[in-house]
Amino acid sequence: MKIVVGLGNPGPSYETTRHNAGFLAVDRLIDRWNAKGPSVREKGFVWEASVAGVKVLIIKPQTFMNVSGRCVAPIVGFFKIDSTDLIVLHDEVDLPTNALRIKTGGGAGGHNGIKSIDESLGAGKNGYHRIRIGVGRPSHPGMETADHVLAQYSDNELTALDPLLDRIADAVEKILRGDIRGAMTEYNRKDKDQDTANKESE
Repeated sequence: MKIVVGLGNPGPSYETTRHNAGFLAVDRLIDRWNAKGPSVREKGFVWEASVAGVKVLIIKPQTFMNVSGRCVAPIVGFFKIDSTDLIVLHDEVDLPTNALRIKTGGGAGGHNGIKSIDESLGAGKNGYHRIRIGVGRPSHPGMETADHVLAQYSDNELTALDPLLDRIADAVEKILRGDIRGAMTEYNRKDKDQDTANKESE
């Protein structure tokens, strides 16, 4: 069994904020895989799907972002899965908007949702895979980072995000098939190449 978690805040007022990029990404997985659900387990909505013959649980914690671990850790513990069988999708201010990076383990990097999961899973259990979805930093010097990530995507930004959600789904499927190295090589490189192209066109 594998578990895929999207991070975000519950409720319609947060639905299309940058901080909910992880929720938007797992919504795409739910649709693509025709997942069954949701059921409610450990303060989260849970869907079930089968990908490449593997049972996958898709989770949207219904805690707030800063305490995501209260939902994720009990489910991981109940099913006794290894940390490498967990994939977490989340927003990342240290990446340009709509950039994509795949990472395994490491620190929380200031992301409170990841920090909560790490603390709840316990020491030595942070070797899970993370798909980091770039939302950039505030464009206005006086704007706080918290206000930036809690702001709504514009219609144009949502249109630009749409193809990235498909790429994220492709990356998740590659990881689920056991090719984490291939996923990192393919998707991390693609985004670095795109970043270079964007800078050259400026």
